[in-house]
Order: sequence, then structure tokens, then C-alpha cells
Amino acid sequence: MTPDTTASALTANQHATLQIFYGAFTRKNPDLLDEAVTPEWQDIPLAPGQGPGPAGLKPIILGFIEALPDVEIVVDEVIGFNNRAGVRARIVGTHRGTLFGIPATNRRLEIALHEFHRFEGDRISHTWHLEDRFGMLHQLGAWPPKTASLPEERA
Repeated sequence: MTPDTTASALTANQHATLQIFYGAFTRKNPDLLDEAVTPEWQDIPLAPGQGPGPAGLKPIILGFIEALPDVEIVVDEVIGFNNRAGVRARIVGTHRGTLFGIPATNRRLEIALHEFHRFEGDRISHTWHLEDRFGMLHQLGAWPPKTASLPEERA
């Protein structure tokens, strides 16, 4: 059997789905996930404490909205074909509430985000993602971690 090497671009509906997916953050409406993903959607890897499916991500979105009231996901690039999409984006906002246990710093934050999505029809069935959390911690002044000073050497 010869593999199908014909590439087909994402459909207009799939592009619209990506806008809805990221709009759940920007529009501060986690319920938009229900329009963008399948009920069995898999978010890989899950965040600490995150449950499965769209219901599992909704509290995470609410947490970002509380910590970054002006949160927005800026999509820089989408590359897609054969029911798959790669997205290079940024989560931006002002840190005004606790985020991952870090109290508000009132600093502007920009977190690099790279995601790969698989579609079933017009909805996303799988998302693999990687966020620059070290960059986020550095921007918030939480990285590198503060270490205890070493005692001065005695002569």
C-alpha cells in the first residue's frame, strides 16, 4: 500500500475553530472550548491538577483570566495540512493576580506557546503543547530561584 502524499490545506472551518479555541482565553469565555474541541479532546500534557477533556481546561482558563485580567493569546503563525495544525503563539497580559502560586507583580508577561492540533472534521481532537514556563518565571522575577547565601569563608 502506497501512503497518500497529497497534502491538503486546512479548511476555512478548521481555521475558524482555531480562532474560537484561542478566543476562549482572549474573549474570557472558557465555554467556547465546547465549540472548538471534541467531547473526548485530549490536552497533552495535562497541567498539574487539570482534568481530562474541555471541562478540565476551563478552570485553567479561568485562572489565567484572574491572574492576567487583560490576557490575550496572540497567534503569530499557523501551519496546517491534512487535518493537523502547528501554531506559534504568545500568551500576553499583565500579572495582577496569583499565577502558578506566584503573587501579583504587576509586570507585563509574554509566554511563548507552541501547539500542535489534530482535527476530526472541523473540531480539534488532540492538542500537544509546550509553554516557555522558565521564561515566564524569569519575567516574574521567580527564576532563578533565590538561594540561601553561603557563609563567608574564614581566613
